[in-house]
Amino acid sequence: MQGIGSLILLLLQLYSYMIIAYILMSWFPNARESSIGQFLGSIVEPYLAPFRKFIPPLGMIDISPIVAILALSFARYGVVAIFM
Repeated sequence: MQGIGSLILLLLQLYSYMIIAYILMSWFPNARESSIGQFLGSIVEPYLAPFRKFIPPLGMIDISPIVAILALSFARYGVVAIFM
């Protein structure tokens, strides 16, 4: 059971890194239009969409990815509580 928990923790951590990479790509022109950007967008945007629906941007700053990463962090705590 601990192996399954470790795998889930690893996948959640990788997904958090993918969200961070996708958000950082917005700082570079045309980075999201590249093949890597489109790939990350297809994986990350479905998860970020519900957060963006409820959390409006503050001016030009979108804080919904921060809340999404925080939710993944709480999920990691839950996985540790269940499997470890």
